[in-house]
Amino acid sequence: MSTMVYPREEKLEKLSQEEIISNTKLVIQGLEALKNEHNSILHSLLETIKCLKKDEEANLVHEKSNLLRKSVEMIELGLGEAQVMMALSNHLNAVESEKQKLRAQVRRLCQENQWLRDELANTQQKLQKSEQSVAQLEEEKKHLEFMNQLKKYDEDVSPTQEEKDRETPKESLDDLFPNDEEEHGQGMQHQHNSAAVAAAQQGGYEIPARLRTLHNLVIQYASQGRYEVAVPLCKQALEDLEKTSGHDHPDVATMLNILALVYRDQNKYKEAAHLLNDALSIREKTLGKDHPAVAATLNNLAVLYGKRGKYKEAEPLCKRALEIREKVLGKEHPDVAKQLNNLALLCQNQGKYEEVEYYYSRALEIYECRLGPDDPNVAKTKNNLASCYLKQGKYKEAEVLYKEILTRAHEKEFGSVDAENKPIWMHAEEREEMSKGKHRDNTPYGEYGGWYKACKVNSPTVNTTLRNLGALYRRQGKLEAAETLEECAVRSRKQSNTGIDPIHQTRVVEILKDTEGDKRRSRDSLTSVKYESGSETGEEA
Repeated sequence: MSTMVYPREEKLEKLSQEEIISNTKLVIQGLEALKNEHNSILHSLLETIKCLKKDEEANLVHEKSNLLRKSVEMIELGLGEAQVMMALSNHLNAVESEKQKLRAQVRRLCQENQWLRDELANTQQKLQKSEQSVAQLEEEKKHLEFMNQLKKYDEDVSPTQEEKDRETPKESLDDLFPNDEEEHGQGMQHQHNSAAVAAAQQGGYEIPARLRTLHNLVIQYASQGRYEVAVPLCKQALEDLEKTSGHDHPDVATMLNILALVYRDQNKYKEAAHLLNDALSIREKTLGKDHPAVAATLNNLAVLYGKRGKYKEAEPLCKRALEIREKVLGKEHPDVAKQLNNLALLCQNQGKYEEVEYYYSRALEIYECRLGPDDPNVAKTKNNLASCYLKQGKYKEAEVLYKEILTRAHEKEFGSVDAENKPIWMHAEEREEMSKGKHRDNTPYGEYGGWYKACKVNSPTVNTTLRNLGALYRRQGKLEAAETLEECAVRSRKQSNTGIDPIHQTRVVEILKDTEGDKRRSRDSLTSVKYESGSETGEEA
């Protein structure tokens, strides 16, 4: 009789599933063989029982046959268990196969889900961009409607220079240059655009039209004090540019400059300085260190430092901007003259009056040579130079410049000066002489030929010149002449039907108050007179 050998439990624990199945099959084969062997032995015993007649021997054979039957039953039980194990193994294989199918299906569903999420995100971005475009178009539409409404009122009367200047923020430095995104002013825009485009092409980079449009829109909102609209508009445009072009791109630098100017108008100087430095780094890297756009950013940074009183830090930046403009545009370009004006003001705030006179004189020479003696910048620069003379106590030189401004304005409207055609300052001095002779001229002001209307004295430069020369006359004790010029300035503003700038209005009130006080005080007490420079500087001496 063959015997079954069972493996140890330690070995069974180390077997794999395949090894267990193969061993089970071997056990089944062994059990089948053992079963057949037991059945044959049992059959032979039964045959033997039939042949035996003795009871004792028959009983012994019966006992052996019973043992064999039990052994066969155990073998059949083992075979049944082995069959169950095989069936269980097949079931597990089927379950594992189904599990793999489900996993593959889950992976496919995850991939489809991720694809759908990506599509949804792209669609949302497109929707957001579309909404932003719609909002921007709506704002531009409102802006155009607003400008169209303004044109209805301006059809018969062209805007004066003062109205144009009032639309721009009042800065202490002239930081508005053509062909730069920093250009805020509306006056002389068409005159300098050609030079601006030429400078841009010479440097190899031209600001895109869409950024110019966006800049004009932002400046419109900023001038209205709507910073809650201007700032998000700039930030969104900056974010879009960085996504499409990268951070180190000239268009990004242009947008940084625009946002910096908006922050500067809000007195957020630290944020503005950070943006301007970033823009300067980008422009130097992408356009070169001698590009006109780099000069514009340097100038804006110098203006920012100047507004914070950091004149020493601002001066080298302004000088570097001047060097770039002279190198690229030429030493006789009007933009060079504007840079000289800014540099002169920085030096004036530091008391460097010799340099101030040099810079203003050179700027004046450029304006007169390139733009002509009737250009508004000529009168402004003369006003600035006169302010420098006043700070040094050079009253005669300042008086000469003031008279030149008023004379040129008169000649522009009425022709050359003669005995019958005199500028307002000559009438003022004549009235002063007559008042000293105790024969005050009570001739109505309108009989001077309406000079204050025809000569457009409601412009900031000429109006400021009238008040400054009037204040200078007061210092000299020429009260009647001073009153004549002040009356001209005040009446011209009333006739122009345009609002008076609050800063200038305050100064006019101060001068008029001084006028009333002067009627009661002696000539020697006239020491606290304020002189105003041109509208570009807003400085007092």
